[in-house]
Amino acid sequence: MKKIEKMSTVDRQHFILDLLKKQKKPITGSEIAKITNVSRQVIVQDISILKAKQEPIIATSQGYLYLHEEKGSSLKQKTIVCKHTPEETKEELYLIVDHGVSVKDVTVEHPVYGDLTASIRVSNRKEVDHFIEKISQTNSAYLLTLTGGIHLHTLEADSMEKITAACHELDNAGFIVSNMKED
Repeated sequence: MKKIEKMSTVDRQHFILDLLKKQKKPITGSEIAKITNVSRQVIVQDISILKAKQEPIIATSQGYLYLHEEKGSSLKQKTIVCKHTPEETKEELYLIVDHGVSVKDVTVEHPVYGDLTASIRVSNRKEVDHFIEKISQTNSAYLLTLTGGIHLHTLEADSMEKITAACHELDNAGFIVSNMKED
């Protein structure tokens, strides 16, 4: 994409919003910063302001994503409770995505902050690898380290059969603690 000249904060935020709405895949803050000719930190601030205005923007390990309202979405969802070590995260995520199931998010219950939920949005091994690589590169901790390995995932797929098969594999691997609600 072509770099654009300096613009006002409001114009830049409108530009970012339009850019995110047009994107099918996540776009990083660094990419947006390069296009808008500002620092990544300015973009982080702009995104925070847009989120405060109730724009459905999420930050994933791959970048920012605008959540378009899915009319008549036939995606099935299920929340599961898992427990494992940080080193087993890749195996857990592979078991899920190999069944055609996406991992929407991870939630842990923090003793001070309550439920902490982070978007993961991985649907295939390449996205899992990118997520794991990003954790490693940034020397970040997995949320499950806050709770002795216990965490929840919201799973999504076009059929409940796929989710059930993934859960069966997770259970066989010893990762499942409990199944919860289905949509």
